[in-house]
Amino acid sequence: MITLDKDFLTGSMPPIITPFKGGAVDHGAFADLVEFQITKGTHGILVNGTTAEPSSLTVEERNRQVDIAVEVTAGRVPVVAATGSQSLAETQALTDHAVNAGADALLIVTPYYCKPPQRGLVTYYLEVMKGHDLPWMIYHIPGRTAVSVSLPTLRELSQKSPNFIGMKHAVNDLGFVTECFGEFGDDFRIFVGLEELSFPMMAIGAHGLMNAVGNLRPGVLVELCEAVWRSDLGEARRLHQQLLEINQSVFYDTNPIPIKYMMKKLGIIPANEHRLPMVPATAELEHRLDAVLQRAGLLGSASA
Repeated sequence: MITLDKDFLTGSMPPIITPFKGGAVDHGAFADLVEFQITKGTHGILVNGTTAEPSSLTVEERNRQVDIAVEVTAGRVPVVAATGSQSLAETQALTDHAVNAGADALLIVTPYYCKPPQRGLVTYYLEVMKGHDLPWMIYHIPGRTAVSVSLPTLRELSQKSPNFIGMKHAVNDLGFVTECFGEFGDDFRIFVGLEELSFPMMAIGAHGLMNAVGNLRPGVLVELCEAVWRSDLGEARRLHQQLLEINQSVFYDTNPIPIKYMMKKLGIIPANEHRLPMVPATAELEHRLDAVLQRAGLLGSASA
């Protein structure tokens, strides 16, 4: 496992949504969203994460989003490309493209649906990363993939893959995070993948956030990370409480249905379009989310 510069790959790195227009990916709107994040001080960009609805995108569409992110950021912030799939061949194609396109790091989800054993995960990741030296992380989200990653698996990967650096942890399990730091040291990159655990996980050593709510409130997530870094835990806790209801609202329906609606409501995107089988928010959900935004004092403003 390599040791990275302490300031590299840290902070809030929102998984940018995929804007659609008439069923097609709206590449111009996607570029605008990347620029929007940079203007709000975001520390990095995650492309093709869960919030981007990657399972509904073609390989070509996912690759194009990586290209756009690299072009728009122009080295101002790191670009992390999520390149995982249920297929080894597809993951390899996505990974090869991201490396060649100039991504700064890779996030590779555990293969979903097939429920592989731990030894299969190890072999799979080693095969994907064969010939590549870009830093890479596991995307650990068993609620979506139906497979968990064990500490021995992480240990074996750290021994056999020199550029393995950590994981995005989207599990309500702070104990496992602590075990990872005990095993691999504080340089092991762990990013928070569950909104409600942002402050607690940062407080015990996580390096940053990869949260869907960063599409909606990028500035506050930046402030939360920086408050923890300067050991102002009182301020970080205040921001955590300020974000609580919005964090919860992300899961009022399947992500990113609530996020896309709220982004449209605040004028961040023109439409909350999805691809089937994902569908827009119902009228009842819209009303519920409007109330959340109203209580947060956000209606009429996308400046947070």
